[in-house]
Parts: sequence; C-alpha cells; structure tokens
Amino acid sequence: MKPLKIACATVNQTPLDWEGNLSRILQALATAKVQGADLVCFPELAITGYGSEDLFLSYWYPQRALAQLALLIPHCKGITVAVGLPVRMADNVYNTVAVIENGILQGFVAKQFMAIDGVHYEFRWFTPWQAHEVISFEWEGEKIPFGDLTFQLNGVHYGFEICEDAWRGALRPGFRLKDRKVDLIFNPSASHFAMGKTILRKELIEESSSLFDCYYCYVNLLGNESGRMIFDGEILLAKEGNTLGRNQLLSFKDYQVMTFDLENKIQEFAPIQPKEWEFVRASSLGLFDYLRKSKSKGFVLSLSGGADSSTIAVLVAEMVKRGIEELGLDIFLEKLNLKFSPKTSDPEKEIVGELLTTAYQGTKNSSEDTFQSARKLAESLGAKFYSWTIDEEVNSYTQKIEKAIGRKLTWETDDITLQNIQARARSPIIWMLANLNQALLLSTSNRSEGDVGYTTMDGDTSGSISPIAAVDKHFLIHWLKWAEKELDRPGLAAVNNLTPTAELRPLEKTQTDEMDLMPYSLLVEIERLAIRDRRSPMDTYELLKAETNLEPRQLKGYIKKFFRLWSRNQWKRERLAPSFHLDEFNVDPKTWYRFPILSGGFEEELKHLDQL
Repeated sequence: MKPLKIACATVNQTPLDWEGNLSRILQALATAKVQGADLVCFPELAITGYGSEDLFLSYWYPQRALAQLALLIPHCKGITVAVGLPVRMADNVYNTVAVIENGILQGFVAKQFMAIDGVHYEFRWFTPWQAHEVISFEWEGEKIPFGDLTFQLNGVHYGFEICEDAWRGALRPGFRLKDRKVDLIFNPSASHFAMGKTILRKELIEESSSLFDCYYCYVNLLGNESGRMIFDGEILLAKEGNTLGRNQLLSFKDYQVMTFDLENKIQEFAPIQPKEWEFVRASSLGLFDYLRKSKSKGFVLSLSGGADSSTIAVLVAEMVKRGIEELGLDIFLEKLNLKFSPKTSDPEKEIVGELLTTAYQGTKNSSEDTFQSARKLAESLGAKFYSWTIDEEVNSYTQKIEKAIGRKLTWETDDITLQNIQARARSPIIWMLANLNQALLLSTSNRSEGDVGYTTMDGDTSGSISPIAAVDKHFLIHWLKWAEKELDRPGLAAVNNLTPTAELRPLEKTQTDEMDLMPYSLLVEIERLAIRDRRSPMDTYELLKAETNLEPRQLKGYIKKFFRLWSRNQWKRERLAPSFHLDEFNVDPKTWYRFPILSGGFEEELKHLDQL
C-alpha cells in the first residue's frame, strides 16, 4: 500500500436543516483537506440526519438529499469523500453511503441490515440491500454503480459496513469484504448513545480489525439531533485487535475531524470515562442542543429540593460550564441566541441565571429541610429562585369537590386524591412562568417512577422535556453524591442528606418514596429482569431469590407490586414528555418498550407465583 491519510468527520445535524447540514459537512471537509487527508468518511445519513423519521418515506425527501449531494460534489476536488444519505428507487428507500473521488461520484454502497431493536425502527423506512448485488442507478444523466461495492485509492482497497451491518455476527458484510481482500473497512454510523456503550463498541471495532485482518475505522453522528436520541460522535481506528485512535465523546462543537495515517501505531487515544461522566456530558449536550434547536430562551424548573429536580438543575449548570469551556463564551452565547454581556468575574453563574429559573412550590406538608435544600442549590448554581405556597389553590379545589360530593375528604379514605391535587396544583403556575420566559419547562420524572406510575399526570410530569425519564432513581442518588465531589457542586450537600420523599402526606406520616414503593436497589433489579430482559414474574423471582436476603414472601410481594403497577400505568408512560435515551434501555413506548395500555395485568402469572 502507498501512504494514505484518512479522516473521520462527525457532524451535529438536524432534520430539514438543509443549509446548516451541508454547511457543517463542508466545514468538516475543509478541515480534513487542511489536515492533508486523502479520504474522509462522514457518518450514516449525515446529509439528512438519522432522526428524520417518516420523512424518509416521502418521495421528495430522498430527492432533496440527492440534490444536496449534487451541491457537495464540486467541493470534493482533490479528495475522496464518503457521506451517508437516503436514496429512493420506486417504492423502496435505501440507506446508502455515496463515494465521491476528486469531484466525481463513484457509486453508492447500500446498507444490508436494518436496526430493529430498542430505539430503532429502520424497517419502517428502509429496504435492506442484498449481498453481492450491484446495479446501475441513473442520476443526472449518468449510470452510477449502486449496491455491494468496494473501492480503490492509492493502492488501498476499502469497503463499508454501515452501522447495524457490523452487529450481525456471522452474517455481517465484513466476512465478504475480507474474502475480497480489502485493506480498510469504514463503519459510518448513527449509533445512539447509552452509558457504557463505548466499551462494547470499542471491543467490536478491535475484534473486527483482527477478524478481517484490516484497518477498521468507525465514525458516529454527534449531538441531540432531533429530540430523543443523543449521538456521541465517537471516532475509532483499530488494527490487529488494537485501538490506534479514539476521540473524546460528546463534543459541543458542530463537527469534529480526526485524521490518521494508515499506519499500525497508536496516534491519538482519549481515555474512556466512567458512566457518571458520560451521564452528565450526554445530558448537558442534549439540553444544549434541545434548547438551541427548539429556539427557546431558557429553562424553567419546579425545584423541590429533592434528588430529581436537583439533578436536572445541576445538568443545566453543567451545560453552561461545559459549553463555555469547549466553545468559548462568545460562540456559546451566539449559539443560544443570547444577547448578554456578563457583568461580573463569574460569567458562568450569570448565564445560568439567565437560562434557568426555578421555583419552590411548598404546601403545609413541605418541610423546611427541602426548602433550604432547594434555595441553597439554586444560589450555588446561580439560578433564579422563587418561592411560594400553593395551599390556597389546593384548598380551593378541595372545597369545591367536597361541596359537590357532600362530604369531607380525609387521609384515611382519600389518600391518593389528596396527594395528587397538590402535585397538579403546582403545574399551572409553573407553566405560566415558562410561558412568560418563552422557556422549556423541565419535567422531573425518572425511570423508576415511570415503571410503577409513581408520578402525577398533569402534575410533576408536566413539561416540554423530561431529561432524566430514562434513568433509574438508584443511579441518580449515587450520581448526586459523585457530582457533589467530582463536579465541585457543594450546593448538593443538603440534597444528599435528605431521604427521597414526595412530601404530599402530612409530615407526621413520615412519607418516603421507598416506603411507598420498595427499596430502589431492588426496584432496579426487578426492572432489569422484567423490562430489559423481558422475563416473566416467575423467572424474575427465581433469579432474585438467590441474590437477595429477603424472605420469599416479601420478595414475591415486591415483584407482584412491580408487575401490577407496571401494567396499570402504561397510559402514563404514553403521555410522558419526550426524554433523552441515556441508558442501555428505557420505558418510553415511542423509543424502546411498547406495552398494551389495556391488559390482563399479569394476573395469571402472579397467581402461579403465589403457588410456589
């Protein structure tokens, strides 16, 4: 092989932002040229964005993508470019990579396997291509090779596995590429972020380079593209089972370019970070992209002083901190369309004050501890902080119902009703604040609450977006302790000294979340087996009885409670605000786990459990 310098370019794209998407590709391409690259590979569907959903099914959308490709080609003189886009032929749409060499379109490689698990529904939009098949595609008066192709550049023979293609074991195209004696395989991807996923990805790329005896190069999309999925922009190069290059994930920049000599030596290697770091980085990037792409002017948060709302407040502050560190103050403000000139030596806190407005909405059932926790955290972050009580509104609603039904409501007979009206009474006024600020209202529900419906519809679920709805409470409690120390957030000290509680019952009843539900450490284990692994109640019990110290009767009781609450509350999960996909699984029926709203509720399965 002759010397070859390759580049991977990750880009933060947005569906229907044709001008912006092309501009980011051109900027990355110009950078690759400056760095001396001979060949640059962009991610899967980089021209349109992966999250275009049913736009892919329209006739005009793939045609517009081809028109954008035509605009790109003249900029590819003196370099080879591989870029992803959808291509329609008759009634079928194909997920392809176009290869342009020195300003001439050489061909389209079509994806052979569709991702259909978890957050992916690719069979809805795309048709898989058949191995070995090559046809001619007529475009702009020319016949262009289309299908299962490989290419040559400077004596280097290269091909492609497009994202899911690489995850299909013995069926994957890489084996056929090896038979064709390729020297280099590119994997342009739109692979959603999940905490810890980078370790699996790195192992796959290393194993692939060894298995196929070639250089294996991976490049992923970047950013919160269209609302739910976050892409981490990972770039990897491996040879003979060793990683030669890796970038740092989850950049706030519009694009990143990483250039490699095609030599078997370590060139640049960013360390793999712990899950706690990944969580804060992905969440803060997700919030940043959501804020600027929705053209909103900030965030509003009902800050209770507890774990969930405090987590979200810190994530917003980290968004500001990390955005300024990576982009610089001026570009960060420009991207958010903030006309703002800091007046102190601490612009970070000033900007948090401009972007994040919080309110503590107390009742007679709220404690001084949670009020002080919320106030101190807001002050430490620089957020605006308001405080008011909603007892007047709660009493007004309660009195009207009591008059209508002709009796008093009591905690002995009307517990859930009296709890829920407090949560719901908080919603209208916090929405008013969001409307006044032209801001996004942040919902505070977490995944554990979503599992069992421990959340009030039109109350604490109210919001434009729910940043932590895909993360379990057990992890969040751990993360807050980590964040207090590792992120230097001393305002979390009071939060971390509190026991999680909804504070909806009278204080003398000593309400806590785990008393209402079960220990969070157990809830997350049941959830992983029942939802992630799709185990039955019986399987869940058999697997957990050897791992816990609980008496069989108590363990069965918790398992029955989980399955009954899960099936009873699907309608709530259908109505939760959009959330970021952050973990290996979530319970959002629009992105991961679909479950019938009406069902038999596992009653027969739970009867079998009782018979043990």
